[in-house]
Amino acid sequence: MDGNAIAQFVPLILIFAIMYFLLIRPQQKKMKEHQKMVEGLRRGDVVITQGGLIGKVVKVKENNELDVEIAEGVKVRVVQNTIATVVSKTEPANT
Repeated sequence: MDGNAIAQFVPLILIFAIMYFLLIRPQQKKMKEHQKMVEGLRRGDVVITQGGLIGKVVKVKENNELDVEIAEGVKVRVVQNTIATVVSKTEPANT
């Protein structure tokens, strides 16, 4: 390989590096933060689902499921990963 062939790959490498730092890395960081938030859900947290439902976590079940009360006496079962935001967090009980 001569210098001309290497010079042709430099812009391609720079484009990949820019894409990594502007797109891939921030998205991975956001996914890690979301996963951490979902794993930290507990009973009493007020959450918003990706579908726009606002409710209070009544029970954290196995298989990544939650029971969320969206109105008095109305409970729905949702998958943990569909929780978009935690509006208010309950404090852990002091033991």
